[in-house]
Amino acid sequence: MERVIDDYITQGYQVKSQGERSARVKDKDWGTALGHIIVAALTLWWTLGVGNVAYAAYKRYTADEVTIKVDNSDSA
Repeated sequence: MERVIDDYITQGYQVKSQGERSARVKDKDWGTALGHIIVAALTLWWTLGVGNVAYAAYKRYTADEVTIKVDNSDSA
């Protein structure tokens, strides 16, 4: 399980919680550069950058979350 968690961490995820048999990791996503450019081009004049902050918060809140569980069931 530690190896799988380490793989996710190297992909940019962070550990939200970890127990003996499970762990939850979440992607650290603030949005893409292109997305921020588009939001800025469409809303910068009216929102003075608040649109980009809202976009970053939305992407962070809806980022991918993965639950890793250890299954030790014997099939023999």
